[in-house]
Amino acid sequence: MAVITMREALNQALREEMQRDETIFLMGEEVAEYQGAYKVTKGLLDEFGDKRVIDSPITELGFAGLGVGAAMVGLRPVIEFMTFNFSILATDQIINSAAKMRYMSGGQFKIPIVFRGPNGSAFQVSSQHSQALESWYAHFPGLKVVMPSTPADAKGLLKSAIRDDNPVIFMEQERMYGNKGEVPEDEDFIIPLGVADVKREGTDATIIARSLTVPLALKAAEELEKQGVSCEVIDPRTLRPLDIETIINSVKKTNRVVIAEESHPFCGIGAELSAEIAERAFDFLDAPVRRVSAADVPMPYAKNLEREAIPSVEKIVAAVKEVAYLD
Repeated sequence: MAVITMREALNQALREEMQRDETIFLMGEEVAEYQGAYKVTKGLLDEFGDKRVIDSPITELGFAGLGVGAAMVGLRPVIEFMTFNFSILATDQIINSAAKMRYMSGGQFKIPIVFRGPNGSAFQVSSQHSQALESWYAHFPGLKVVMPSTPADAKGLLKSAIRDDNPVIFMEQERMYGNKGEVPEDEDFIIPLGVADVKREGTDATIIARSLTVPLALKAAEELEKQGVSCEVIDPRTLRPLDIETIINSVKKTNRVVIAEESHPFCGIGAELSAEIAERAFDFLDAPVRRVSAADVPMPYAKNLEREAIPSVEKIVAAVKEVAYLD
């Protein structure tokens, strides 16, 4: 095991996969000469050259479309968006082409492409650059959606995403690039898509969290443990395919659920999880499912308002107390 940051884990995954398979190439804004906007692609241009690490113009719909075409003819592109907010410009290529081509061709075309980059809030970058778009992409059949919360998960899941023959939306979190954690040094280390992880065992309430809210949920669980409440923390890791069985098994054990997410509540992943739990485990619930989401407003710029608009340890603790009838 080595203790490294999430950006270093992502860099390792890219390097190891590119060494393993010459059909893999990287493309996006500033991924080559500048070493990546968040330094995830650091050193890769020097190692693999400008035919496999390609700086693109500022035209998301252009280089996303080029990537889809490359995937159709047998290459394995990894397309970086400087932020998933910019992927909005390429949604025709992602949703109408990448997601549907394998189905519409009767399986004649595989689309082994990864779209990756930071998703969700950053630090005071305001409304147009702080959106959590996972529910948007998870809505469409044909796309796989991945959201790692630790360096180990980031490395193992990205390697699996690159090897997948379907388009994968791989959403990182800008605030988490510097987070450190233990990562296996084995180059064959991968984490299968569609397998949730129990980050903490518990008996009194289940907290379902992803990406940025996982460390918040773990801190909340520590606080609640001091107050006699044992929380289980589940990280789905992939939203499509979703490991609903792990979630339902936890709900059946704890009988109470809090969902912590950075995205908006209306039509979000939390709403889908709530519906799945109600349909599959209603009789096991001792309280309504409680959601802790971002405020249902455009993200404010002001630091104090931004802090209020996103989930926090305190909000998760309060929600668990509510479903446990402690307040």
